Amino acid sequence: MATAISANRAELLAIADAVAREKLIDREIVIEAMEDAIQRAARARYGAENDIRAKIDGKTGDMRLWRVVEVVEQVDDYFKQVSVADAQKLQKDAAIGDFIVDPLPPIEFGRIAAQAAKQVIFQKVRDAERERQYEEFKDRANEIITGVVKRVEFGHVVVDLGRAEGVIRRDQQIPREVVRVGDRVRSLILSVRRENRGPQIFLSRAHPEFMKKLFAQEVPEIYDGIIEIKAAARDPGSRAKIGVISHDGSIDPVGACVGMKGSRVQAVVQEMQGEKIDIIPWSPDTATFVVNALQPAQVSRVVIDEEEERIEVVVPDDQLSLAIGRRGQNVRLASQLTGKAIDILTEADASEKRQKEFLQNSEMFQNELDVDETLAQLLVAEGFGALEEVAYVELDELASIEGFDEELGAELQSRAQEALDRREAAAREERRSLGVEDALAELPYLTEAMLVTLGKAGIKTLDDLADLATDELIQKKRTEQRRRQNSDRPERGDREENKGGVLAEYGLSEEQGNEIIMAARAHWFADEA
Repeated sequence: MATAISANRAELLAIADAVAREKLIDREIVIEAMEDAIQRAARARYGAENDIRAKIDGKTGDMRLWRVVEVVEQVDDYFKQVSVADAQKLQKDAAIGDFIVDPLPPIEFGRIAAQAAKQVIFQKVRDAERERQYEEFKDRANEIITGVVKRVEFGHVVVDLGRAEGVIRRDQQIPREVVRVGDRVRSLILSVRRENRGPQIFLSRAHPEFMKKLFAQEVPEIYDGIIEIKAAARDPGSRAKIGVISHDGSIDPVGACVGMKGSRVQAVVQEMQGEKIDIIPWSPDTATFVVNALQPAQVSRVVIDEEEERIEVVVPDDQLSLAIGRRGQNVRLASQLTGKAIDILTEADASEKRQKEFLQNSEMFQNELDVDETLAQLLVAEGFGALEEVAYVELDELASIEGFDEELGAELQSRAQEALDRREAAAREERRSLGVEDALAELPYLTEAMLVTLGKAGIKTLDDLADLATDELIQKKRTEQRRRQNSDRPERGDREENKGGVLAEYGLSEEQGNEIIMAARAHWFADEA
């Protein structure tokens, strides 16, 4: 680049054109970089205190160099300012605020100056190239792109995308896939980030969106929007599930995705290194979609707990292994596909669980309502499982139970309310013994039982509660049924639970949690006022 500065005019423009073409950047940016390099060299020659400008004519290659001084009433900086009297010696009509241009002779570049100019130009061009790369890729997230493997570093694959480089991190690769330098690979643009060392383009072959985009390329109906992939889940390199729906009643979404003799799905499978794909009809009915998602296993019954966002699926005993899948793969993918936590139970498990709950609720009603076993079991058989349900249900509903009348129903409701009052009083006493302030009892939605739970968690004052985030207070626990497998026979294991909010078990909504936290913080703002 040293020759670029001392070259004649034609050579200067030729070099600017060549660099612009090679780096795919605007020619004007290269010329501006040259001008900046000349300005720096001139300041080194004539003094860095001077305001020196350089200009290269983009058409002729002519280079002009000049010093600029401002006309002022009182001079503070003799290098960049000039008095009115001195300015008028150079330019008769000079006035305050004008700028006087003092032409300078062209400079000859020595070896050190030329090297410095070369570095300036390289840096400017490099910055422009990085900005061009970022602008080109910043809006292309979730697109599929084809590139050539350039190198493999510490398990991460660097891909040449033509005008930029992308990286497939180890966790975004398909397990056991072997790639070599020079291989052509297709991948999903996961994200594009602007960083100091240039734009970082992160690619993925393991993301579910990669599979969805491959299907869009292979299935015209998906590309046209006639068929929609509503959900997708992957165990990269092993198995995947997609939920599809057709917006045209005459087109079968599953058949369209499979293609003639499986041609369409096989093209996707080959690209994903033999990953098996289950194509499942999507349904707005959660229970139906769960049954479909657990294919090929047969399902006897689905019980949905909307509050806990959990689904309990009952399968025949001989279908348990199939429903769970190898190392829990089938139920895990079905859970990801539906967005719900799924528990798999056999008929025997479900029967045992129902019987246990029946006995527990019957015993609770016997003790709390002071009724005999037969009446308690009758209440449970009719679907009552808590004192609140008995206390606050419509009297007609209790009276309509076979063998009941309004008098018995009213008596049961009265006893249920008394039992709830006893629980509340006991909880209040325990709450106070834990040292929980009465001020917390005045907050919305908090019952004495909740306050006891808070006290046991060490939250005893308004400040303690106010310091919590909403998630820390009410976020629900998420549990996952873990199944261990010995050979082909899975065993039922314990559940692993992620720690939820302090009051997760009480089913408070996010809005209620926010209101509680803000009410606890109210005294902070009152104190500031």
